[in-house]
Amino acid sequence: MTPAARNGGAPPGPELGVVEWFLVGERERAERVLADLRALGVRHLRTGLSWADWHVPGGPDWYHWLFPRLARELEVLPCMHYTPPSIGVAPDVSAPPLRLRDYADFVALMLEELGEHFADVELWNEPNNLSDWDWRIDTDWSAFVEMAGDAAAWARRNGKRVVLGGPSPLDEGWFDAVGRKGLLEHVDVVGLHAFPGTWEPHWRGWDDAFARTRAALDRHGSTSEIWITETGFSTWRGDEHSQLRTLVDTLATPARRVYWYAAEDLDAARTTPDGHHADERDYHFGIRDTRGRPKLLGRAWAEGGIPLVRRLAALAPDPPQARRHPGPTTLITGGAGFVGTNVAERVLRDGGRVTILDSLARPGAERNLLWLRETYGAERVSVEIADVRDPFAVRRALAGAGRVLHLAAQVAVTTSLDDPHGDFGANLAGTLNLLEEWRRLDDPPPLLFTSTNKVYGALGDVELARVDDRWEPVDEELRARGVDERRPLDFCTPYGCSKGGADQYVLDWAKTYGLPATVFRMSCIYGPHQHGNEDQGWVAHFVLRALRGEPVTIYGDGAQVRDVLFVEDLVDAMALALDGIETTEGLAFNIGGGPENAVSLLEVVRLIEAQLGEPLELSFAEERAGDQRYYVSDTRRFRAVTGWAPEVGVAEGLERLVAWASARRRARAGAAARGGR
Repeated sequence: MTPAARNGGAPPGPELGVVEWFLVGERERAERVLADLRALGVRHLRTGLSWADWHVPGGPDWYHWLFPRLARELEVLPCMHYTPPSIGVAPDVSAPPLRLRDYADFVALMLEELGEHFADVELWNEPNNLSDWDWRIDTDWSAFVEMAGDAAAWARRNGKRVVLGGPSPLDEGWFDAVGRKGLLEHVDVVGLHAFPGTWEPHWRGWDDAFARTRAALDRHGSTSEIWITETGFSTWRGDEHSQLRTLVDTLATPARRVYWYAAEDLDAARTTPDGHHADERDYHFGIRDTRGRPKLLGRAWAEGGIPLVRRLAALAPDPPQARRHPGPTTLITGGAGFVGTNVAERVLRDGGRVTILDSLARPGAERNLLWLRETYGAERVSVEIADVRDPFAVRRALAGAGRVLHLAAQVAVTTSLDDPHGDFGANLAGTLNLLEEWRRLDDPPPLLFTSTNKVYGALGDVELARVDDRWEPVDEELRARGVDERRPLDFCTPYGCSKGGADQYVLDWAKTYGLPATVFRMSCIYGPHQHGNEDQGWVAHFVLRALRGEPVTIYGDGAQVRDVLFVEDLVDAMALALDGIETTEGLAFNIGGGPENAVSLLEVVRLIEAQLGEPLELSFAEERAGDQRYYVSDTRRFRAVTGWAPEVGVAEGLERLVAWASARRRARAGAAARGGR
């Protein structure tokens, strides 16, 4: 008999709940978690009900607030455990000494105090949780079985279904031990705990886990259902797609119900002096990071529900044999981003093939990749969902590449200030990793790296004057031509340092190793497939917020001047640079709209208002670190080498961006009206 049949004939697709723990007094966070779960459509929550936390000051009041509040919106599964005080509890506060027989008394007390708010009770099997602590009570489990059995019997007498949580599906010996002692007779549900890809070194898949668990239960005549009451995937190595795929794999099990660690990452600052939760993997199970930003799984789940999660999971890395096509491919790192998607579309529209290496960490990248794959097909769009810091993924992606566009990066100054280490890893370490894998090839193909105008720093030495709604250089030649490549590099902010360092590595690899590489120091690029935000992609950010009727915040006075470049013009320039690599090799070029496409932020706002026929609501905030009041590219060097010049003016480009964004909004609204999420 199959595991699914022996699990009561459970239909495909278990009920999906989440696991979330709360510290005493975390009311604001509880409300935030509830809001997240509403957005996800989640109805089941497993959370802790702790002996230790009940006995800290304010503990009973906290639980008397928490459980009624949760139960108003969710079906709550309390995990009744007797661990030490939770993370954040003062070290001089502790519960009374707990004797084994007290556990049943604690369960009875919680049922009396809070039992009206839940139908099921999970008994926390801490003695079997050997991945954290070895809390084995005695060698034959007699004391544990007596303790848990008394608690289970009391819960059943109070009309509750009993879930025995914590058994590892890898520990069949534990089932035999407790089965011989009769504990399984008091259990309605066995709740497996496992973390594939994080803490399970001997993991052989959920099918194996369910088969072994069912066989162990059968040996002792147990008809208990099998749930998964604790599972998840830590993104501590940045592999957000693996988190998404692991959830989809878990939902393919015959479990009646699955509880997934989801709501938000644990902040390392919440660790206790004794080092509990000191493992780096513990901090990254959530679908939001420690700064509250949704990860790939969180974005997909909220935007399109589990169907969208499944579609993205299907974008698994292609097996090597799937890439054995005749002819070269164009490798685009960061190929699901804004610029990467436009480059890929051009190559595919012209009949070529692309390989996209992207971690999908940036919001909107997942939609871009789905669009490319579903529009042009898997035969022409190979996918490597990975971080550019992964040498093996980069090596696979480079196989068969006829040209390389290295666009993968952390792209926001503000993010670099918050997380310099992550910024360095993505931008500089990732670039070096790619360069070395590229250098290993017998015949390295042409490579183009997208740098930034931020390598020139804040341009604080340039004398400016305010003219109407824009800052302009006092120097007439600079005002007429813009900043050229002779400008000394002056890295500013972690982002400027990491991108500037990568810029110099690429140029030096061209010089030192004689490799065909060129660098674009780009200004403000805008156009379709851009999902801009306050940190980066400000033109699209303004448009998207205007279409939603939301206010726009301008950092500084709004008179900052940039030369904006429509993305199709950039793609033209990239093609020319790679096609003519013999003349562009080893050189850096300033690429932007040039003086003829120079506009201030306030001028862009007015152009958007004119197109939409209504004003934007503006607010102003303090100027941000490293911001340039003026930057315009002098593109004459690249024009002299290739003959390139921008063709799309600002008004036309904005009109095309607004049209794309409006069509996208209509399509999503239509999908929602048809029942999609």
